[in-house]
Amino acid sequence: MELTLQPKVLQWARKRASLEVVALAQKLKVSAADVTAWEETGVLRFTQAKKLAHVTYTPEGFLFLAEPPDDRLPIPDFRAISGAPLRHPSPDLLETVQTMQQRQAWMRDFLIEEGESELPFVGSRTTRDRIEDVAADMRKTLGFADGWADQEPTWAAALQHLREKIEEAGILIVVNGVVGNNTHRKLDPDEFRGFALCDSFAPLVFINGCDFKGAQMFTFGHELAHLWIGQEGVSNVEVTKRPTSEIESFCDRVAAEFLVPGQALKDCWREAQQQAEPYQFLACRFKVSSIVAARRALDMKLATYEDFLEFYRLYKDDERRKRVSRSDGGNFWNTQNVRVGSYFGEAVVRAAKEGRLLYRQAYQLTGLSGTTFDSFAKQLGFRMG
Repeated sequence: MELTLQPKVLQWARKRASLEVVALAQKLKVSAADVTAWEETGVLRFTQAKKLAHVTYTPEGFLFLAEPPDDRLPIPDFRAISGAPLRHPSPDLLETVQTMQQRQAWMRDFLIEEGESELPFVGSRTTRDRIEDVAADMRKTLGFADGWADQEPTWAAALQHLREKIEEAGILIVVNGVVGNNTHRKLDPDEFRGFALCDSFAPLVFINGCDFKGAQMFTFGHELAHLWIGQEGVSNVEVTKRPTSEIESFCDRVAAEFLVPGQALKDCWREAQQQAEPYQFLACRFKVSSIVAARRALDMKLATYEDFLEFYRLYKDDERRKRVSRSDGGNFWNTQNVRVGSYFGEAVVRAAKEGRLLYRQAYQLTGLSGTTFDSFAKQLGFRMG
């Protein structure tokens, strides 16, 4: 069965998936000439249209439209960086944001039904406030005393502790490097590193798990700052470049102060300079990654931009070597705990167990189903059935 679709819609489907003609042809197992012909005439078989929708992650109905849809992000886009064009959101980013919005909407209704109160810190600050005051308020709300990181043995442990405290404050946390559980659809950290969804009952922070672990720490602080000023949106936190947005610049500075208080850094800077690896020394002191320490020193004008760029180049090379040597395995349930989040996961499991949520809805919200969902519930301390 042959179809005649709009050529510009077929071109749009390919381009939104960031595929060249040859690359799309390879995925469809057809010739590049076939793809070119479709995009010139709009004529292709029904089975080819279905496969085209599948490999470009395009809803099938979109291919039958007279005009390409305007599939903008449903939240503000703060990814613009000085000197770089703004990239059109990929299907992976769009689907991830939409999925998180669905989770947030369900969690909001659940919490209201439970009689929970609104969270006063969401939108409690503005970009006119002092950076130090906002960062201090964030630490106080999350229950972090001055020097809290000194109690943690490693920065990885500090990151885990940070994630736990964020959830305890009522913030949904998701760390994921793929779309849902589809390991074939990895999220590109060059496209985005995180986003925040504001809501006074169920604020949400998403961290791109494909980014360097050290960079994720900074993104945590950045997205938290978005919640405090009540400005949701997608971010591309790039430590070597300055954002063009006033909001992004503000959130960057709050994140840096939140993780490494300026006065504390000044107090130990002289000692750090006497070390063979000053940024690693600071990383150990504040339990952050060395890249966060270096970025903070740059912001405080204790280090030059040239020194920072050289350090960052070496840091990225080292991180790439670690990534290549690291196994892609790991504990499945530990992965699900950060992809779903304990706070959100416990709410969904409890609602399903009490009959307030259909299991098929619970499966959709968590991306887990059947015995996998039951095992996840057991990991959280629930007995199903």
